[in-house]
Amino acid sequence: MIEPPLRKGWTTGACACAAAKAAYAALIGGGFPDPVTIRLPRGETPSFVLSRHGLEPGRAIAGVIKDAGDDPDVTHGAEIVAMVEAAAPGSGVAFRAGEGVGTVTLPGLPIPPGEPAINPGPRRQIMDNLGHGADVVVTLSIPGGAALAAKTLNARLGILGGLSILGTTGVVLPYSCSAWVHSIHRGIDVARALGLDHVVATTGKTSEATARRLFEPPDQALIDMGDMAGAVLKYLRRAPVGRLTLVGGFAKLAKLAAGHLDLHSGASRVDLGFLAALLAELGGEIPAGAAVSAGQMLALAEDRPLGDLVARRARETALAVLSGGTEVTVIAIDRAGKVVGRSG
Repeated sequence: MIEPPLRKGWTTGACACAAAKAAYAALIGGGFPDPVTIRLPRGETPSFVLSRHGLEPGRAIAGVIKDAGDDPDVTHGAEIVAMVEAAAPGSGVAFRAGEGVGTVTLPGLPIPPGEPAINPGPRRQIMDNLGHGADVVVTLSIPGGAALAAKTLNARLGILGGLSILGTTGVVLPYSCSAWVHSIHRGIDVARALGLDHVVATTGKTSEATARRLFEPPDQALIDMGDMAGAVLKYLRRAPVGRLTLVGGFAKLAKLAAGHLDLHSGASRVDLGFLAALLAELGGEIPAGAAVSAGQMLALAEDRPLGDLVARRARETALAVLSGGTEVTVIAIDRAGKVVGRSG
């Protein structure tokens, strides 16, 4: 049976743009277009049905429900609301954060501290779709956004009070994990802007707890990379820091040691043959069929430093991606958080 193709979706920025365009049309006397059609940077012209609309003297409000397609996006189904108010002639378009939209409090992000967390891409999309000569204040809200933001990395990035309005192209590609990659990149930017020379990237909660115990880093030095080691390494190639520590489970780091940069089970699998070859380098041998997982392979290695060798090979993979100038340490842990390998 052929699986149907995954549906693409629309970013919070595209939904905010649609809501703002509908509200602006009503504000200047054209009524609420429903559905409202916008033009995105790459030429797409999606249409959005309004979830709410209202007109009062000097201002109009419109809302759109975000459809992230088949991407597991935390904001899928959230309502993005735009209130557009008339402003002084020649003032242009100004942006404010309403309920559920965060405010930037730390340096290093594309928006300076004190500004609403509405990224440059969505701002441009809104201004382009409102057209030349629009003099308005656009206030964006996401009802319930503060609760949703607790499921994101916004607080660590210094975005407080709610979610960010994101999206460069306006399009969400299924399972591209674009929001997570964005958080990784912005986390590195914030760390660099704060003068933190040591960034610690972890694969999950257990590895983060281990990193906190070993290094006691400030929150802004911790990067939750999950399975996306490549997102960390490729970005650090362009924006290096003095020191990088990777802390992760033995199995995930075994994938990195084998050259994989996407550590998700859907993109790469632990190569037991590769681990057996590493163990052979250490003088060990695994009977055929004796191990069916990375954890069993580690246990069968007994006193041979298989964890250290995996960490060393993972470090070599990382160094090959980086451009140089970054000191790299790799720490492998077991499921309980015990360090089972280290290199660098």
